[in-house]
Amino acid sequence: MKVRIAREASEEEARAIAAALARHAVEEVEVYVGDADEPAVVHDAQHVGDAVPNDDIGPTEREIALLEEIAAIEQGGHEKYKQRLADQGKLFVRDRMDLWFGDDGLLFEDGKFAEFDAEDRLPADGMITGAAEFEGRDVHFMANDFTVKAGSMAAKGVEKFLRMQQRALKTGKPVLYLMDSSGGRIDQQTGFFANREGIGKYYYNHSMLSGRVPQICVLYGPCIAGAAYTPVFADFTVMVEGMSAMAIASPRMVKMVTGEDIDMQDLGGPQIHARHSGSADLVARDEEHARELVSQLVTYLPDNADQDPPQTEGTAPAAAPAGIDRVVPEEPNKGYDMHDLIERVVDADSVLELQPNYGGEIITAFARIDGRPVGIVANQPAQRAGAIFPDAAEKAAEFIWKCDAFSIPLLYLCDTPGFMAGSDVEKEGILEQGKKMIYATSSATVPKQSVVVRKAYGAGIYAMSGPAYDPESVIGLPAGEIGIMGPEAAINAVYANKLNAIDDPEERAEREAELREEYREDIDIHRMASEVVVDEIVPPASLREELANRFAFYETVEKDLPSKKHGTVL
Repeated sequence: MKVRIAREASEEEARAIAAALARHAVEEVEVYVGDADEPAVVHDAQHVGDAVPNDDIGPTEREIALLEEIAAIEQGGHEKYKQRLADQGKLFVRDRMDLWFGDDGLLFEDGKFAEFDAEDRLPADGMITGAAEFEGRDVHFMANDFTVKAGSMAAKGVEKFLRMQQRALKTGKPVLYLMDSSGGRIDQQTGFFANREGIGKYYYNHSMLSGRVPQICVLYGPCIAGAAYTPVFADFTVMVEGMSAMAIASPRMVKMVTGEDIDMQDLGGPQIHARHSGSADLVARDEEHARELVSQLVTYLPDNADQDPPQTEGTAPAAAPAGIDRVVPEEPNKGYDMHDLIERVVDADSVLELQPNYGGEIITAFARIDGRPVGIVANQPAQRAGAIFPDAAEKAAEFIWKCDAFSIPLLYLCDTPGFMAGSDVEKEGILEQGKKMIYATSSATVPKQSVVVRKAYGAGIYAMSGPAYDPESVIGLPAGEIGIMGPEAAINAVYANKLNAIDDPEERAEREAELREEYREDIDIHRMASEVVVDEIVPPASLREELANRFAFYETVEKDLPSKKHGTVL
């Protein structure tokens, strides 16, 4: 804003006019005296300004002094550190908060004056905590200021973080972590590292909050050592491509300890944790996309474990349910993409898949059926025939556990030859991870619907909430089969010697085909329905309607677990 005043005006009058206008302006105020080419006073909109003489309605000098202190704190660290953020394509933390919460979404901030009186003044001690409104939901939040000691953690910031967590336990409101921290300040460790109320209490509080309220973490930078535990303790972790990384130690420390020469992205970047460790649930393209992903995620989640997940108006699926039977091949060993079936069952544009690049033999996704949130656990025949590998079992177990914690019903779509066999998967813990998946399915008390889409062989039917696992329903589609193993493997296991004793190749092939068909009749879904092993066989075109009705009917089902402190599996 540019203002020109009479040439007779004094400098004091010019300052008063600039200060008065700045209170209401959203931009810099320049006051020109007479026809001067240069402004006599420039009043930055970030600067609160001077008290105006004889102004009875504006702030007093004392209040102005406080407002200017607050404005200085909100500027964060040195300007050169802000420039480095810009060079990295990252937002300054308070600009990031504006992106997340808008102009009116920040409800309040705690501990803004932390380290204000310190000899080396550190704005907010590099840790911003408070409460905000996000997508119509009240949330606790923390956000590191990377311009202050690289977002590192020390005594005052740690205390703020702990208070925020402890208040979340009392309020039952979700917690949002906007992480950009280099870890603890090693030169100040005696003030926060091993203390009873120090940084170690972070993870105790994370554990207490786990399953009580949703904890969502977004990473904006390299989070090392202690800083890396918050994202892995969170229920849902989002990494940003080209920015995020997390690791137990920095590349420099790794080289010192192991001799390995590696950069931060190869050590713990988004692709490492999205594809190999499974620690990243989602990977965002940029800061705006990260916010979009979280805004979608929270629509499936309640505020806490005592509430039900939010429902919306249902919408038709993106593809017609009438096409389901054409999606599923008749041949048990022919691949297809389970996503094609899912989009014919759930509401259009409602699928949010988690960990899509990890354990790809199983799909874990949130979606809606007629407006009701569900957690989908689906075998993926397009990936290694849908066999369950260790990482897929681990991924499914954790997803089932989270859905159950927050009362999100589960839909299992079963089409698997069972758990993978072989020396490699034994070394990777197929029995151990398979146990966890079966345990999670067994312990889940939310409504469960299991659909035998095609093959359900071996312990795969157990992990996918088959008849023995207390589902509300087991539904079969016409191509369904349930058996210890598939026909080819079964015939080889039982009749190999008898078949090898037949010298005539044609006769042997004919007898093998007969045995295969006899076995297939024994495991066919119609046989299972006849024996009341499954509840119903439904026409594929009616699967969506069937599931919608069943989820609605069983919405209030109550299940009790045996009285015990807790299980010992997970």
